[in-house]
Amino acid sequence: MNIFRGLGIALITPFKADFSVDYEALGKLVDYQLANGADFLCILATTGETPCLTADEKAKIKKLVIERVNGRIPIVVGCGGNNTAAIVEELKTADFSGIDGILSVCPYYNKPSQEGLYQHFKAIAEASPLPVILYNVPGRTGVNLQAATTVRIAKDCKNVVAIKEASGNLEQIDEILKNKPEGFDVISGDDGLTYPMIACGAVGVISVIGNALPKEFSKMLRYEMKGEMAPALRIHHQFTELFKLLFVDGNPAGVKCILHEMGMIENVLRLPLVPTRVSTVQKISDCMKELKLL
Repeated sequence: MNIFRGLGIALITPFKADFSVDYEALGKLVDYQLANGADFLCILATTGETPCLTADEKAKIKKLVIERVNGRIPIVVGCGGNNTAAIVEELKTADFSGIDGILSVCPYYNKPSQEGLYQHFKAIAEASPLPVILYNVPGRTGVNLQAATTVRIAKDCKNVVAIKEASGNLEQIDEILKNKPEGFDVISGDDGLTYPMIACGAVGVISVIGNALPKEFSKMLRYEMKGEMAPALRIHHQFTELFKLLFVDGNPAGVKCILHEMGMIENVLRLPLVPTRVSTVQKISDCMKELKLL
């Protein structure tokens, strides 16, 4: 049974001007999510700039979030990579106390076949002490987890409870929704496609924009999940331009820019990522003011 439904937040990692982790800002950001409609948090994944964090920083971030949430909503932690044996070892030895599930991205760079992807996730499922959410994001990994492979994994691995689908391929997503087993869900991995995906049967989103606008974005989700499509569509259309601007200069540069404009964090990323261009900052600021969010 999948408990990860509604508005999930792909939590950013705030940095200070000296590039150290801003734990105080992170704690305030978690409080902000809890007070404004987040249904679960996803930590130490893509939007959190996890490849640029040390093991010590990851441990401190995980501890802080677990303590701050204090069991009020579920927490998912990123646990993936392109070395299957290393992930299996981590799943068998790491402390997952206070964590409710893992998000495991498709292996990147080495470009496995569909059979390789199946065997990779089967090994992860067998080793995981927690429910597993698959993460398909071919734009980052260079490989697409095809619908037939997703359904095969879902049918064979009972603790694989959902997929975060960020392929942008609605036909593929619909194929998963049509053929998936009971108890397996599809979660949107693309803010801009969340409205049509939920209309097709997805159960929520792991959101980037939700870092900054959880109250507004969760309102759209709640309308739509109650079948109130017209007000949900109005909110979706209000954010269309902002969705585009979020990713013009890469993720999480866009949402960090918004959070900085809101006075919540420093606009700092770790190399190789850099902040949004000045021209994009101005467009984001203008868009936020037009929506009366600044």
